[in-house]
Amino acid sequence: MGFETLSNWFLKNPVLGQIVSICGVTLLAFAVFSITKKFLFHWLSRLIQKSKTEWDDLLLDKAVLRRIAYIAPILVVYNFAYIVPSIEQIVQRISIALMSLFVVMIIGTALSALNAIYDKLQYAKGKPIKGYIQIVKIIIYISGVIIIIGILTGRSPWFLISSIGALTAVILLIFRDTILSLVASMQMSSNDLVRVGDWIEVPAFGADGDVIDIALHTIKVQNWDKTITTIPTHKLIDVSFKNWRGMQLTGGRRVKRALYIDQASIKFCTDEMIQHFSKLSLISEYIKCKNEEILQYNRDRGIDNNQIFNGRRLTNIGTFRAYVEAYLRQHDKVHKGLTCMVRQLAPGPSGLPLEIYLFINDTVWTSYEGIQSDIFDHILAVVPEFELRIFQNPTGKDFQKITSYHSSFNM
Repeated sequence: MGFETLSNWFLKNPVLGQIVSICGVTLLAFAVFSITKKFLFHWLSRLIQKSKTEWDDLLLDKAVLRRIAYIAPILVVYNFAYIVPSIEQIVQRISIALMSLFVVMIIGTALSALNAIYDKLQYAKGKPIKGYIQIVKIIIYISGVIIIIGILTGRSPWFLISSIGALTAVILLIFRDTILSLVASMQMSSNDLVRVGDWIEVPAFGADGDVIDIALHTIKVQNWDKTITTIPTHKLIDVSFKNWRGMQLTGGRRVKRALYIDQASIKFCTDEMIQHFSKLSLISEYIKCKNEEILQYNRDRGIDNNQIFNGRRLTNIGTFRAYVEAYLRQHDKVHKGLTCMVRQLAPGPSGLPLEIYLFINDTVWTSYEGIQSDIFDHILAVVPEFELRIFQNPTGKDFQKITSYHSSFNM
């Protein structure tokens, strides 16, 4: 069958001819897709991998390459739409709409890759742009939908945008959380309230741990028990929360704890007690200077020292307080540049609170707890040396001793 005969046959059977033409265009589009995909996935990938810069690595994302490859066969279909004159315009509109869709998807994937590259930069630590990237993607997706609808309906995108004005209230209702989250993200960024890696406490949401992700709509906190708490971004601005970043940057974590001293054990120091305290290396110089100061004070005022309540005298509680303060100041793990003090609080039914206030120079939680425990282990163990007692409510053992004493006494 010659070419002229084949042409005459197609003219006599136009429907069958169109079917054959459509199949041919389909095969051509598939071949173009395969060639383009192979070029992008192999040749272009090798070229990009040889490059030393990271910015072109976003093109290596398989989703980006696949979506670029889809555009080529759609172009083939668009250019051969004339073979079906009855639906040529419809095919061309659908083709342009599909190309627009893939372009929007490529831009969205490229923005995600851009965010991933930005997160690797040293400058990006604690300054995420994920929320802003999501806003740009939302704007691009909305614009893409408007353009695609305009292409399919044959209307101008500006006409559709003006029509949306009547639906402003509905749009505001739909995107309420997005708008609130955007404003909250801007406030957090401008005031530097939260960064990725910060330890925050948000009692309202039961969150206590490290911030692992800051997005437009949510902030993810990994709690110390390894659970994940998701907090709406705009809600974090509405509630009170504690950020421990200041503690981490300062390099000192606070200890604020009180020992409750039994007030019945507080007394003036006798000469024997003073001699005993003088043997303690941490306060030997303090005892010497303080004793001389008190003796000079009493001598200058002619105070009779035969009565223990006359003039000034050392007390076991005051000497113990001096010892604890000296012990803390020489401790290697106590921060020397921050407040360190031992003070008395108002006495109450539980005894005399002796508050110990200091900062440990290791902010790691496990290390901090271990150092704090070691400090109080020593302080609690040394309390009896000053003839003091820690206040403690009576226990079963105490009542047992009282019962045994009365039983033996009655016998």
